[in-house]
Amino acid sequence: MRKFMKLFKSLLVAPATLGLLAPVAATANEVTINDFNAAEEIAVTNSRIDGLEARFNNLEAGSFSETTTASFGVDFLIGAEDGASSEAAAFAYQMGIGLETSFTGEDALSATIDIGDGASGALAFDDTTDVLTLDGLTYTFPVGGSTVMVGDSTDISAVYTGACAYSAFTDYMGNCGTGSTVGVGGNGVTAAMSYAFDSGFSLAGGISSETTSILTEEGSDTFGIEAAYTADSYGVAVAYSDAEGTTGWGINGMYAFDFATLSAGFETVDSGSSAEGFFVGLSFSEVGPGSLDIGMGTTGNFADGDTEYYTYEASYAYPVNDGVTITPGVYIVEGATDVTGVAVKTSFSF
Repeated sequence: MRKFMKLFKSLLVAPATLGLLAPVAATANEVTINDFNAAEEIAVTNSRIDGLEARFNNLEAGSFSETTTASFGVDFLIGAEDGASSEAAAFAYQMGIGLETSFTGEDALSATIDIGDGASGALAFDDTTDVLTLDGLTYTFPVGGSTVMVGDSTDISAVYTGACAYSAFTDYMGNCGTGSTVGVGGNGVTAAMSYAFDSGFSLAGGISSETTSILTEEGSDTFGIEAAYTADSYGVAVAYSDAEGTTGWGINGMYAFDFATLSAGFETVDSGSSAEGFFVGLSFSEVGPGSLDIGMGTTGNFADGDTEYYTYEASYAYPVNDGVTITPGVYIVEGATDVTGVAVKTSFSF
């Protein structure tokens, strides 16, 4: 009963209390409205917005430099081989991502990332088992009149001029058959330098070592040097390489006739015994809407007395537009069992 009476009294007091508070609330509202200055408040709000916008712009500019560029390339390949262990038609792809930025306008920090699901026969497709793989990380900068490159997972020949104008369809034709010399690779961490004279001559050279044992007896080191001369219609490049006692000399060159461009290469390597290989090819830049390449060469470097095997290829590159090119090709690779292949490669660049 007492609890009920207390509740009843509270209900009686509540309206009276609200009546007393109402004038106070009205007074407070009057003070707030009277003290409010619309123009001043808008100016303060705009100032705060400008500050937030400036902070956002600074964050955006610092997150992605205006000098940074990205490029992408994708190749789709479908083909089949006669004489191979599997003669079924197969599909493969490869994708490359190139990132580059500059800090001074004359330097370049570059990264190349590859992904692919395997090659098909003699065709050189990246096999990273569908995993993104860093294929090169380099920093290039000028020193005097020369260009210096340092980086990891890159080739010494990245600074070479070369003189091969042939567009290879199979792996054997790459670098005009001089992949161990003019196209010398790297072991890991690489430092190289090139210098181009005004007359068309250029010199380049470098060294590459394993990342965990640089220039030590325990590690594997590769040295390379190249001299080249290029003009409007012809060029020649000569290179020397030394990879842990395996030395090599290579030369490739090109000459542009009115109807076609001739490319050729020759290479010899010595790892206790001498082995040689060669390449020759013709490039027709205007065959209908596209270009035609025909070449032949050895499948590698062969020592005297060894049975030499050759590869032959022909490919036609048809540009559908600026970003898409379709290239059908055929090739024959000699060996213990000859292999004949037919493939179509579709390349996208963006």
